[in-house]
Amino acid sequence: MSQPRSFPRLSVVLVAAALAFTGASASAQTSKEKAARFYEDALTRFEKKDIPGTIIQLKNALQADKTLLPVQLLLGRALMMDGQAVAAEVAITEALRLGVDRAEVVVTLGQSLLAQGKHQQLLEQPRMAPAGLPNGVRQQVLLQRVTAYADQGDTANALRTLEEARNIDKNAAEVWTAEIPLRLRNRQYKEALAAADMALKLAPDAAEAHYQKATIAHSRADAATALAGYTKALSLDPNHSEARIARAGLNLDLKRDADAQADIDEARKRSPREPRAAYLRAVLSEKQGDRATAKAALQDVVALLDPVPIEFIRYRPQLMLLNGLAHYALEETGKAKPFLESFYRSQPATPVAKLLGQIYMQEKTPEKTIEVLEAYLRGYPGDGQALTQLAVAHLAKGRPAKAAQLMQDALKAKDAPEYRTALGLSLIQSGDVGAATKELQAAFKKDPRQMQAGMSLIGLHLREGRPQDAVVIADQLVRQQPTNPVVLNLAGVAKAQSGDFAGARRAFESALVADRNLLSAKLGLARIDIATKAFDSAMFRLKELLKADERNTEALYDMAVLQERLGKPDEAQRWLERAAEVSAKNDPAPNYALVELHLRQGRASQALEAAKALLAKLPEDVRALSTYARAQIASGDAAGAKQSLLNASRRAGFDAAQQAEVAALQLDLGDLDNAAYSLDKALSNSPDHLAANVLMTSVEIRHNELAKAEARAKRIVASHAKLPVGYQLLGDIASARGQNSAAADAYRQAHRNRPSSATALSLIKLLSAQGAGNEAKAVADGWLKSNPRDLAVRRALADHLARTGDYRRARTEYETAIKQGTADAELLNNLANVHLQLKDAKAAVSAAEQALAAAPSNPVVIDTLGWALFKDGRFDAALLKLRDARLRAPANPEIRFHLASALAQSGKRAEAREELVNAFRDHPHFPGEAEAKALLETLK
Repeated sequence: MSQPRSFPRLSVVLVAAALAFTGASASAQTSKEKAARFYEDALTRFEKKDIPGTIIQLKNALQADKTLLPVQLLLGRALMMDGQAVAAEVAITEALRLGVDRAEVVVTLGQSLLAQGKHQQLLEQPRMAPAGLPNGVRQQVLLQRVTAYADQGDTANALRTLEEARNIDKNAAEVWTAEIPLRLRNRQYKEALAAADMALKLAPDAAEAHYQKATIAHSRADAATALAGYTKALSLDPNHSEARIARAGLNLDLKRDADAQADIDEARKRSPREPRAAYLRAVLSEKQGDRATAKAALQDVVALLDPVPIEFIRYRPQLMLLNGLAHYALEETGKAKPFLESFYRSQPATPVAKLLGQIYMQEKTPEKTIEVLEAYLRGYPGDGQALTQLAVAHLAKGRPAKAAQLMQDALKAKDAPEYRTALGLSLIQSGDVGAATKELQAAFKKDPRQMQAGMSLIGLHLREGRPQDAVVIADQLVRQQPTNPVVLNLAGVAKAQSGDFAGARRAFESALVADRNLLSAKLGLARIDIATKAFDSAMFRLKELLKADERNTEALYDMAVLQERLGKPDEAQRWLERAAEVSAKNDPAPNYALVELHLRQGRASQALEAAKALLAKLPEDVRALSTYARAQIASGDAAGAKQSLLNASRRAGFDAAQQAEVAALQLDLGDLDNAAYSLDKALSNSPDHLAANVLMTSVEIRHNELAKAEARAKRIVASHAKLPVGYQLLGDIASARGQNSAAADAYRQAHRNRPSSATALSLIKLLSAQGAGNEAKAVADGWLKSNPRDLAVRRALADHLARTGDYRRARTEYETAIKQGTADAELLNNLANVHLQLKDAKAAVSAAEQALAAAPSNPVVIDTLGWALFKDGRFDAALLKLRDARLRAPANPEIRFHLASALAQSGKRAEAREELVNAFRDHPHFPGEAEAKALLETLK
């Protein structure tokens, strides 16, 4: 729901992180202001094209503060202009990590990737995708993709992409010059010439257009026209290195050695690291009989090209050939061979084939690729084992579908319980939990001695959240084998999950009587101690276990659980890292726990690294993929998370619980179509699955299929009349139809059925949006009276108070929430805004600084701090923060207005006016609109 303009940004959702109220130190503030001065000086130097000076000042700024986004952004651009492609990519990547809007950096990043030969990354990386970019930027990115496709020899995709770029703006000369190399590769001279003429018509003084037209003449042996074209290009741009190298080579062919020498010398002067100039120098020196100079020049060539990554060289056949020829001329055939082979693969119809033949003759035998393995695998798809043994083999090889088919065939011949057990186990691995449960139940019913079926059923019931069903089977197994320590231990696990801690303790103690060394039972007792807050006993048990085996991953894991319960998250992290380090590949529990700990603590980047380690262990596991997706979401990689969840859904099969968990994450991302796909699979096998039906109703609401959603919600109410969820969904549907009164009635019924924080929140938010402020406050106050530590409701009340202008009470509620629980970025940012409304700039700065510590890459929080600093009169520091926020969220008009205010205060009137013009261009109405218009009037 939108917020009144008088109080922006109160509904921002951010990752929670633990904080304490501390102000920035004077030295830290001095460093930031010093960094701001370095940055502004660098910006001035950049505008004057003093690139080396720009880089120096930006590095000085980073020494003062390494987290400055505008510095990293400008450094990336300056480094790219200085030819430092790798360093530029590092700086741009850091700017992206800090949160810059990718539209600000994607072109520079593309230049860096092309310069490094990372063409596939340019084509595949989500951050390089053209979709979603402003038209001008999108056109430049598309042209970079044209280059990448062309370098890979994919002319069809290059031309298709070029047409896409041309559709954005056909009057840009670049979309025509880019076509010329593509046409020349295919000897389409007529089309190339037409493109060149169009480019020159649009930009008659463009050096690149003249150069490209000259290349057409050069390729058709029209030396005079080519020479004139190269000369014209150089007169327009003396730094056009391609034109100068081409003219030098042409002059050599024309035996105009003096002119060639002049161009070579000038090229080496302007671009000392240009290998083609060095090679031309070698050719000219060899022609002149100066072998010493020729050899030195060839050594220059290999010295320049050998360190260049092969990823770049392989897309530059000319450089590949130069390096191969240089090495060969230096009698280094072993080094020449791979370069010449690569060139030959890209252009087989060349004399290089003869040169390679000579090298192969010297080596006597060439390298051969081995294809026998694929042929072998195609010829031998199976083995001759008995059906049951074969099914087990397929399971071990990760082929559960094949195993299931084999066991179904076996059951057609004989309905044996052991076959059903094997089939059930196969179905578990294939993800069809419903069918697996039925088969295992049938096996266990027919033969209760099928221990594997019984124990597998207990595991399935616990996994599906049915601990009481698991206890029933566990008790049955215990009656059959009352002294079996494994069975007793499993009973303890089931009873613990059902909440029967006393019964679980008895089961674990009985298991230890049967086997006093049973580690799982000892761990079970430690976990019961933790669950019942017997922390000293738990610590003693775990220390004893680790004393016996310091690499016991389960004890390490449980020690981490205990430390977190004791309020020591850093200690918990240390224990989990140790557990993950020593755990086996098939033991992901510590990895899962480490990811969850980082997410709880708001450490997104660390969570992502831990999730990568988890996924390395379980690359095909549904839960691991979902966990990785959650870490991607926390890190801001929505596109990557969508793909991870799609992979998880495909692997979840017909497991309703897993599909529902995946779908919930897909819904959070707004990926409605894939969420519906996941839920369809869940409901096709388990049509009454509550969570899947609830989520599918939400999907239908968001797809505006309200009739279908209402029918489903009513079925939920009919089957779960005492639960609030069905009424809440009916409230959501009524709200979507604009039937606010009916929505409020449904939410009230949900709250009456089972009062909870969730039902109270739904009602409070709806009433607040309807303007029923007194009832909203009454619901919140009534709930908080009996649940004073419900932070979610207190926050909703504070937000409501702020939106309705009761800033003093809103401040009190925010401060109470912060004292009671985790002071996350949303709370602190909202508190800072309340302080700003109350004209307390210093308090606003303090709260905003703490909000930024919790969410260092959020542009709204950065903007809040920048605006608070501005209101506090700290203009240099404010300007740096507001520039940072604008780079992260260029489409936010309010941020542009705040930046314009700071720029105007700093005397940068032209830049301030540009920010305001851009703000109003896309958003004629926004919070602060009147003040922004007034400021714009003063800047005309």
